[in-house]
Amino acid sequence: MTVEYKVHSNIAVITLNNPPVNGMNYETRKQICASLDQAANDDTVAAVVITGAGKAFSGGADIKEFNTPKMSQEPSLHSVINAVESFEKPVIAAIHTVCMGGGLELALGCHYRIAAPGAQIALPEVKLGLLPGAGGTQRLPRAIGVENALNMIVSGEPVKSEMLAKLSDQKLFDRIASSPETLMEEALTFASHVATIRPLPLIRHLKASHPNADGYFAFARNTVTAMSKHFPAPLKCIDCIEAAVQKKFKEGMDFEREQFIALLMTPESKALRHAFFGERAASKIPDVPESTPVREVKKLAVIGAGTMGGGISMNFLNAGIPVIILETSQEALDRGIATIRKNYESQVKRGKLSQEKYEQRMALLSSTLNYEDLKEADMAIEAVFEELNVKQAVFTKLDAVMKPGAILATNTSTLDVDKIASFTKRPQDVVGTHFFSPANVMKLLEVVRGKQTAKDVLATVMAIAKKIKKTAVVSGVCDGFIGNRMIEQYSRQAGFLLDEGCTPAQVDQAVEKFGFAMGPFRMGDLAGNDIGWAIRKRRATERANMRYSKTADLLCEMGRFGQKTAAGWYDYLPGKRDAIPSKIVTDMIEQHRKNKGLTPRKISDEEIVDRLVYSLVNEGAHILQEGIASKASDIDMVYLTGYGFPLWRGGPMCYADTVGLFNVIQRMKKFQKNPLDDASFWEPAPLLLKLADEGKTLT
Repeated sequence: MTVEYKVHSNIAVITLNNPPVNGMNYETRKQICASLDQAANDDTVAAVVITGAGKAFSGGADIKEFNTPKMSQEPSLHSVINAVESFEKPVIAAIHTVCMGGGLELALGCHYRIAAPGAQIALPEVKLGLLPGAGGTQRLPRAIGVENALNMIVSGEPVKSEMLAKLSDQKLFDRIASSPETLMEEALTFASHVATIRPLPLIRHLKASHPNADGYFAFARNTVTAMSKHFPAPLKCIDCIEAAVQKKFKEGMDFEREQFIALLMTPESKALRHAFFGERAASKIPDVPESTPVREVKKLAVIGAGTMGGGISMNFLNAGIPVIILETSQEALDRGIATIRKNYESQVKRGKLSQEKYEQRMALLSSTLNYEDLKEADMAIEAVFEELNVKQAVFTKLDAVMKPGAILATNTSTLDVDKIASFTKRPQDVVGTHFFSPANVMKLLEVVRGKQTAKDVLATVMAIAKKIKKTAVVSGVCDGFIGNRMIEQYSRQAGFLLDEGCTPAQVDQAVEKFGFAMGPFRMGDLAGNDIGWAIRKRRATERANMRYSKTADLLCEMGRFGQKTAAGWYDYLPGKRDAIPSKIVTDMIEQHRKNKGLTPRKISDEEIVDRLVYSLVNEGAHILQEGIASKASDIDMVYLTGYGFPLWRGGPMCYADTVGLFNVIQRMKKFQKNPLDDASFWEPAPLLLKLADEGKTLT
């Protein structure tokens, strides 16, 4: 049972009990209606209180039912709200903790509402590319005023109950309880007080109005258009709220339903819902049950106080976990600590961090030059230079001093985690934790599972990732893991495009117009072109048959490593990050073409985007087939949170499904015929061919 029914004196209490947030799935909706029938047929019941068990009134629709027929199966949420609204006895919503989405729409359909202080109230559907579909856009403007409702619905952000209670025109809450603990006692008393009052008040009977409606909605549309040009839902929300002002309630409800269904079919909503579920699915590892015990991590050691080591340390300090940083010299240690301090001081100046919290975080930080001082740490993360012999030296020392059961993690971005684990006598305790730069900002954490990584180590790292507010995605061991293995193919295509006639600016602009945060050449300048150069040199013997454009190597031979040298694919002015097209680079590329006997051709933006994005798709399909990633959504989460892939397109694998796998394959076959490209790479991955043949999708 997901709904409990009890009678207290002459008040029936309907308690939603569908953990974790009392989502209103089909069974819950059915049981709410059955409980209302029971209360209606009991002459001793004078009123009904609806509330939620545990830590939520209701978070709304049950996400497990998304994209299934059960979501709209009768009784639908509309039918439940209609049953509440038309109930002949008073129905009071006793709201606490979380009241969002369909949960708030249910409360809006009740005759009265009493809320505990601190309750989070929201209609967050816009974050899924949707709008409230069960009367939220029609009832909320009537309850708290048009402008307040529009701000809540368009942003999707939660507002605390006591803040809403202060609004001058609010009719949402009839009462704010004295405390969360006394909510039910006060709700029962209130229910007894209003039990005989008739007629029953309905929010739908209130008027939604604005003194200058035309002007206000024009202003709102201009503002929202500028902020959400790739997302149709916010503007549709405004249309529906305007309908609440201009139309009768029933007409407004019909309009809201039409717009909800239209948005449900958009690729943007599909992409946002895919990302929503993908983020939650990423934490689920097929052979590691949620009940797997985790190891205690009360103190962290970080090896290396450079950019990555400092950023990694800040994540743990922010979460209240003490950190000890080790470096090889006092100068490097001082420099690293000073950078951390500077980053926090900048946050304090911008009002993002209080002075007290800054001091608390710095108090958790200690440093050392001696490995012996790390012996009490529960976990160590290595963040040293990306050379295998350097990693070997670090892990040999860690293995010697770290206590039994301590987790040894490497921040390597490409190297073999199994090889690194072999440097220790405890390979079961070794795992990859690939943070993305800047580590204190970027949301992605690739968790690399070695052949011998223990399940409890994996479960522990996934739990820690959540604690430090990262989106963790598990990858198997291969060169580059998920993200960098795919980006290598993307970068190779970018290089071939230069050989064939493009400029760096043309490629970047085409990809950025598609929606990437940054094109491949601006990204290279930001990360450091010498990093890719070092990897290519390392692979010169390992992958002798893999072709690359030589332009990137020529660039590095000129010392143009990117922003850090004020010269890369672009020129940079001191203290600025604006990418200025470089004549030196253009001349170098043109001379390279002449040396190779290549005649430049005109290349469309469409071809640029297709070659870059489909290179990700094809390599991603190989990664899936090899089991390096367990599901396509994991690959998309890597690219949405770590590589700037446009959110409204859902990630490369989701985008391929939107285009259609048949169409993607046909385009790849055309690229195979290009004599200057790598025909063998453009052979579609067997998984793509199989899924297309079966009429299936990647996601």
